[in-house]
Amino acid sequence: MDMLSPGDVSAPGSLLIVDDDAINRAILDNLFAPFYPIEEAEDGDEGLARILARPERFCAVLLDVVMPRMSGLEVLERLRESALTEKLPVFLITAEASDENMRRAYDLGVMDVISKPVVPYIVLKRVQSVIELFQARKRLRRTVKSQQTELLAQAEKIIRLNQGMIEALSTAIEFRSEESGDHVRRIHDITWNLLTYTPLGDGLDDEAIHQIALASIMHDVGKIAIPDAILNKPGKLTAEEYAIMKTHTTQGALLLERIPQLRETGLYAYAADIARHHHERWDGRGYPDGLRGDEISVWAQAVSLADVYDALINKRVYKAAFSRERALEMIRNGDCGVFGPRLLDCFFAVEERLFSLYRR
Repeated sequence: MDMLSPGDVSAPGSLLIVDDDAINRAILDNLFAPFYPIEEAEDGDEGLARILARPERFCAVLLDVVMPRMSGLEVLERLRESALTEKLPVFLITAEASDENMRRAYDLGVMDVISKPVVPYIVLKRVQSVIELFQARKRLRRTVKSQQTELLAQAEKIIRLNQGMIEALSTAIEFRSEESGDHVRRIHDITWNLLTYTPLGDGLDDEAIHQIALASIMHDVGKIAIPDAILNKPGKLTAEEYAIMKTHTTQGALLLERIPQLRETGLYAYAADIARHHHERWDGRGYPDGLRGDEISVWAQAVSLADVYDALINKRVYKAAFSRERALEMIRNGDCGVFGPRLLDCFFAVEERLFSLYRR
């Protein structure tokens, strides 16, 4: 390990000498001053106060044991309580190097116990070696932290890019069916509000709710496989056309399964389930699998109702917009399919908040 030379500009901080004997302080000052800025304290109380005030300015502490007001071991105890002995190397330089004192000092986190009278060359090398080790650890921690920050920034950029691509794909499908891209944004926001502000989201943490809300914008991704003549038909669909339209659920789940990058994320399970099951109904009369009751996941239920609510109060190619009052009546009466009682309770509890999304 390379030692610091006198006048080295990389000398890391000040060396604090804590000793009640002026001669001892002068000896240590003379030994270390060519390598480090020196600060002195005449007893343990003063030394501790200096360290606690600004611990980061010191590279090491040379500490006597027997001192008035506060002994060196008492200083060590206080430093240990503040977890500073892990960050700041402390050396006991003392004539009281008994087995008991040494054992206690090492238990308290001292780096080394050096007996007086000191041998200058040996003391210098022992102290410098430890200071260099601590400084190397600090540099490594800074490097790791910097790299972690860079990696997190890159990850966030990738997440934003992926989210942007998902939103672009979902919006493109909405435009294809002559709908505004605002539909997917509202489905996202309604789903997020239902799971965040009602008991419907109990058991889901913030990250899960975020992923579900993001997955919700892909609920109709399977419409990319539906012919324009059916997707944009202004009138009522025939039985054959309706059968084709219903396949957007299974087509959507299949499409998402074929995106390997998506399958590697926690988002996939939510997205595939929502795409396939957002038209299932509580009474089992939905599609494609005829699920009933709690066989339907909470997130698929939430997106299902969000989709119906948004469709009712907005104009569609096949219908005019309903009033808010009429839309709520239809949902309550099951005119658009039966929803579970808990889901309905949660929905009506926050409907005022949901409707405010349309007044932005």
